[in-house]
Amino acid sequence: MKSQLRKKTMEALSAVSSEDLIQKTARMYKHLFSLPGWQNASTIAVTISRGLEIPTRPVIEQAWKEGKQVCIPKCDPGTKKMQFRTYQTDDQLETVYAGLLEPMIEKTKEVKPSQIDLIVVPGVCFDTDGFRIGFGGGYYDRFLSDYKGKTVSLLLECQLFAHVPRQPHDIPVHKLITEDQIISCFS
Repeated sequence: MKSQLRKKTMEALSAVSSEDLIQKTARMYKHLFSLPGWQNASTIAVTISRGLEIPTRPVIEQAWKEGKQVCIPKCDPGTKKMQFRTYQTDDQLETVYAGLLEPMIEKTKEVKPSQIDLIVVPGVCFDTDGFRIGFGGGYYDRFLSDYKGKTVSLLLECQLFAHVPRQPHDIPVHKLITEDQIISCFS
C-alpha cells in the first residue's frame, strides 16, 4: 500500500510543469514565512532537496536572510539515526550514499534537538492528520520521537490524501503547508 501510494504520488509530481511548480512553491513559501512558528524560530532544520522533492533552497536562503541558523541532516545508514548539523556555506557539503548532499562532520557542528525551533519535515505522501510516507528510511520518525519543537511539511495538493497507512512509531507533523492552504494537524 505504501509503495503504491508513493509511486502514484511520484508520478503526479513528475507531471507538474516547471512553471507550475515555481508558482505553487512561491505560494507555499509565502504561507511558511507568515507562520509565527517560522517568524519566532531562530534555528530551522531542513533537508537539501533533490529530484521531485519540494525545493528547499528558497527556504534556506530566506532563513539566512532573516539571520536564522540553518541546520541540515547527517544520516548514519549503519544505525539509521540522524543528527542535524550547522549549515552556512556550500563548501560544508559532501555527496554521500544515493547522491545525497550532507554536512561534513569536520566543517560543521552538531545542533541538539532542543536547540531546533522548527523542522521542515520531508515526505512523499501526507494525510490531513499530519502523517506521512517518506522515502522509507525511517530517519525522521526516529528523530522526531524525542523532539519537542514545531514541525511543518511542504507539499503540493497532489501529495495530500485523506489517509495514509501508519504504524505505531510514525510521528505526525504539526502543520502541512500546500500551495493553497495551511492545515493544522491535531493528531
